[in-house]
Amino acid sequence: MKRVALFLANGFEEIEALGTLDILRRAQIPVKTISISGDKTVTGAHNIAVIADTTFNEADFSEVEVLVLPGGMPGAKHLNEHEGVKKLLLEFNKQQKMIASICAAPMVLGGLRLLEEKRATCYPGFEPELIGAQVTGENVVVDGNMITGKGPGLVFDFALRLVEQIAGMPTRREVQQGLLL
Repeated sequence: MKRVALFLANGFEEIEALGTLDILRRAQIPVKTISISGDKTVTGAHNIAVIADTTFNEADFSEVEVLVLPGGMPGAKHLNEHEGVKKLLLEFNKQQKMIASICAAPMVLGGLRLLEEKRATCYPGFEPELIGAQVTGENVVVDGNMITGKGPGLVFDFALRLVEQIAGMPTRREVQQGLLL
């Protein structure tokens, strides 16, 4: 099973991060939360403090095959300013490993030009940040190794699509059924 790293930056969108984490774990997908702040305690955009599994500097990405970037502001801005995250995204893209981002976080991919000539979506107003992308406005878009989601109210769509891409449709259906969706 593919291993996932889900980044947490101060100001992250709690629903996107924790909803995605919960759904991935329900699917028995190994996922670790990674704080980029240097401290394991990370505070979301709505003042919910979360303790990450590890920090970016302590994390071992050698077995990770999927990166997840939740949105929220200023969380997505902090992700965009983190050189280590950006370097890792470039390496993962070069290896065609899966990268998933939702809400404002696709702007990080856009700034790195990882969405050029790809279909993508994001939170309304961030479209200009998706440099070179064909912005669709859809709830969730999968194009090659990239998965993008529109925003917090669509976290179930985003996370279930991620489950489908990692573990297959039967696992997605099972998790979806358990969630009564």
